Amino acid sequence: MRTLLASLCLVALPAHASLNVLTCEPEWEALVKEIGGDKVRVTSATTALQDPHRIEARPSLIARARSADLMVCTGAQLEIGWAPLLQSQSGNAKIQPGQAGYFEAASVVSLLERPTSVDRAQGDVHPAGNPHLHLDPRNIERVAAALIERMGSLDARERPNYEARGKAFLGRWQEARARWEKAAAPLKGMGVVVYHKNLTYLFSWLGMREVGTLEPKPGLPPSTAHLTGLLDQLKREPAKAVVRAAYNEPRAAEWLAERAQIPVVVLAFTVGGTDQAKDLFTLYDDSLARLLALTK
Repeated sequence: MRTLLASLCLVALPAHASLNVLTCEPEWEALVKEIGGDKVRVTSATTALQDPHRIEARPSLIARARSADLMVCTGAQLEIGWAPLLQSQSGNAKIQPGQAGYFEAASVVSLLERPTSVDRAQGDVHPAGNPHLHLDPRNIERVAAALIERMGSLDARERPNYEARGKAFLGRWQEARARWEKAAAPLKGMGVVVYHKNLTYLFSWLGMREVGTLEPKPGLPPSTAHLTGLLDQLKREPAKAVVRAAYNEPRAAEWLAERAQIPVVVLAFTVGGTDQAKDLFTLYDDSLARLLALTK
């Protein structure tokens, strides 16, 4: 009887995740969940309300890195200030640069805004190009295809599961992209002011224009002198709105919007940035809905 009860208990237990994944940002956590389902255990090192450039490698985060089979980051030096420390302090050989357990999304994407030269006087410029690549859905497709292959190579037993789920995801994603592109047609050519150049891929995909940035240089906080100059610029080249990511500080955007008499639009930027952006699909649904409200 005791043996029978023990057997029944074992049957009732949920399947254990095969792959332990640590992602650097919420968008990659969401993508890993789409591909892996209950066969992966995945957490993100950051939240949507944190600036991914500036994270502290806390002991709790190092502990998570220590047990990871796979670490998924954006790359292109987005996490240069903290991810290398996380890797070295973890002592986990699997997730070191060059190993199969370390994956950079930027390695499979053509980056925009690649500078011809880099000088500290330019601000926090990324030598490899703009790293905020996840806001072009075509890049999500490229990263997903590479991640399906990487997860399958690390966990051969579950490769068929990752491939099946990944194929289904890409099918749904391509259908959604066609829907988004059709709905977004009224946004083409619209000019906006941004806080930081973290929405460039979204606007490039949609055919929108960045009229100016609240930061005088990448990574430098807005100054009164710069905002005043930007206000004068908007008299010559009007913008429809000031657009910022949920994690960007709000005061400069509100200052400029009030004086230019244009609205502020807050975009989730990544999964979890707004109540509506619960996964990758709703991240795009919500972002487009907020931008399309400007056309009404």
